[in-house]
Amino acid sequence: MTGLNEMTQEEKQTAIPKLRFSEFRNAPAWTSKELRSIAEPVSERAKEDDANHILTLSAEHGLVLQSEYFGKQVAGTNAKRYFKIRRNDFVYNDRTTKASEYGTIKRLTKHPHGVVSPIYKCFRFRNEESPGFWEYYFESGAHEWELHKLANEGARAGRFNVTIERFLSTRVFSPETTPGEQQKIAECLSTLDELIEAERRKLDALKAHKKGLMQQLFPREGETRPRLRFPEFQDAPEWENKKIGDICRSFSGGTPDTSRKEFYGGTIPFIRSAELGKRSTELSLTELGLKNSAAKLVAKGDVLVALYGANSGDIAIAQLDGAINQAILCLRPYEDDGPFIYHYLSHKKDWLVATYIQGGQGNLSGEIVKSIELRFPEPVEQHRIAACLSSLDDLIAAQSEKLKALRTHKRGLMQQLFPNPSELET
Repeated sequence: MTGLNEMTQEEKQTAIPKLRFSEFRNAPAWTSKELRSIAEPVSERAKEDDANHILTLSAEHGLVLQSEYFGKQVAGTNAKRYFKIRRNDFVYNDRTTKASEYGTIKRLTKHPHGVVSPIYKCFRFRNEESPGFWEYYFESGAHEWELHKLANEGARAGRFNVTIERFLSTRVFSPETTPGEQQKIAECLSTLDELIEAERRKLDALKAHKKGLMQQLFPREGETRPRLRFPEFQDAPEWENKKIGDICRSFSGGTPDTSRKEFYGGTIPFIRSAELGKRSTELSLTELGLKNSAAKLVAKGDVLVALYGANSGDIAIAQLDGAINQAILCLRPYEDDGPFIYHYLSHKKDWLVATYIQGGQGNLSGEIVKSIELRFPEPVEQHRIAACLSSLDDLIAAQSEKLKALRTHKRGLMQQLFPNPSELET
C-alpha cells in the first residue's frame, strides 16, 4: 500500500489511510474537500423556552447541560442570542488549552436538542455523511493540521477568533465509498468505546468498593471500634488513640537552586508533590545538589503527604528511593505500620481537606499532620487491614493499566484509520 509520505505532488489532494478494512482495500483513495461542501453552519436562534436546555462544551465530557456541569445555570435566563442545536450537530470551541491546543470539537449525542453560547461555532453534516465517522475524525487529530493553519493566521487571548465561514473553509479527507467505509470506521471505534466505558465502570466500582470498605474498617469519629472486623479480631480490645507525631519521624525537603545546572541531572530521583506514588520522576538531582540544599532523602515504603499546591492533601506510599522538596512531608513510622497509616490517612483525606484546606485556600503543615489523632489496633490487626486494602489497590492499579492500554490502543488505531494531512505537505 502506498504510504502517505511517498505521495507525489500530483497526489496531494488524495490520501490512503495506513489501515483499511479488507472490503475497502482496493477502493479509491480518500479525497480532500472543503468542510462547507459537506456541512453547513447552524444559525437557528434559541427561543425563550429554550433557557432550560443551555449546554456547555467540555473537552472530557462533550456537550452537557450547564446546570449539571457547574451545579447551577451560569448563563442567566436570556438565551435569545444562543444557537439552537439538535442531536448529531457539532460544536467547535476555538479556545486553546494545554489539553487541546487547537480547540475542541464535539458532537451532540446525549440530548435531542439544546442551546449553546454564540462564542461557539456550530455546524451540521449533510444526511449522506456519518456523524459518528466525523466525530472520530476530529477526535483522532486528523483535522489539527488545518486548525494549525488557522492558528498561524493570528490567534489572540487564547482563541483563534475564527468565523464559522472560515472554519468551514478548512479541508478534510473522506472516502469515496461514502457512507459504507465511514460507517464501518464509526462502528469499529464505537465498539471500542463501549469496551472502554465498560472497563471504566469496573474501575469506578472497585474504587467505590474500597471507599465503602474503608468506612467500615476504620472507626468513625468518636468511636473506638470499627463497624467491620475480621473474624479473628471480633473480641480484640478497643483501638488506642495516638498522634501521628508520636508514632512517626517526620520531615520535609527543599529545592536546590534551579540556576545551578550541576545540581540537576544526576541519579537521585527528585519527587515533587504531583509525583507522589509515581515510579519515576521528571527531575533528578546530583549528589552535589542534594548536599547543597534542604532536599531530604526518602525511602521506598515511606508515607508521603503533599502539604500545599494543587495536590495538597494527597497521600501516597513512596515507590522509589529519592529526594523530596519542601511541599512534601515524609512520615517514617517507628514501627512497621506504614501501610496502615497510609490507608488510614487516605480514608481521612476528605476530612483533612475540609478541615485545613477549605476552598483550596489553606495549606497543610508538618505540625498540623503530626497533630492528627488516629486510632490503632494491635499490630497484627493493622497488618491484616493494610494487606486487605493493599490487595484492592493492586486490583485498582491493574484495572487502571488495562483502561490506559485500551485508550492507547484506540489512539493508535485512529492514527491508522485516518490519513494525516500534515504528512502530505511538501
